[in-house]
Amino acid sequence: MVDDEEVLLDLLRDALRFAEYDVTTAANGFDALRAAAEHQPDLVILDVNLPDLDGFEVCRRLRADGDDVPVIFLTARDTSDDLRTGFTRGGDDYLTKPFSLDELNMRMQAILRRRLTSRTTSAPLRSGDVVMDDEQHRVWAGDVELDLSPTEYRLLHYLLVNQGQALSKAQILDHVWHYDFGGDASVVETYVSYLRRKLADRSAQIHTIRGVGYTMRPPE
Repeated sequence: MVDDEEVLLDLLRDALRFAEYDVTTAANGFDALRAAAEHQPDLVILDVNLPDLDGFEVCRRLRADGDDVPVIFLTARDTSDDLRTGFTRGGDDYLTKPFSLDELNMRMQAILRRRLTSRTTSAPLRSGDVVMDDEQHRVWAGDVELDLSPTEYRLLHYLLVNQGQALSKAQILDHVWHYDFGGDASVVETYVSYLRRKLADRSAQIHTIRGVGYTMRPPE
């Protein structure tokens, strides 16, 4: 749990410990990075407005170091640009202050439940020469292993699980980002573009369906 507001940090720490979570706290971005490296948490609750590195930069550095720990941002900033920044930096969820402890706990449980489920899935997912091994959390395109961000991974997973089906942008937002943050679907287009670049010559597998969204099919 990372926040520079001492009262809020103490409140959340005590509430989460009462809910039987093991909680480590930090009050700034650099301490957060050190704590994440030392404790290897299952989830990070990260304030955006910190006195040194902001939460977006903390998350970016975690992802750059290969740490895919889920991140829930806490912030009073709720514009579409701020939301887009948070998700493109690798965030998993976004909670606007003020918020209820019940809502935070429900979001934490949902993310942790999905993370556990993804780790226990056994059968690799395939489309053409793209293979996703959820047990190892690894993806290959032919003989090349792909380096995907957590959000790119979730998007590709959703496309693979539903390959051949037409998926609307609203469906993708709901299942990849897990809630509709203001109806701004441009983040879906951004991440589909990221995936297509990383799939290189295999990018034709992700098809745009005009007026609807996307689908994934193996090459003919």
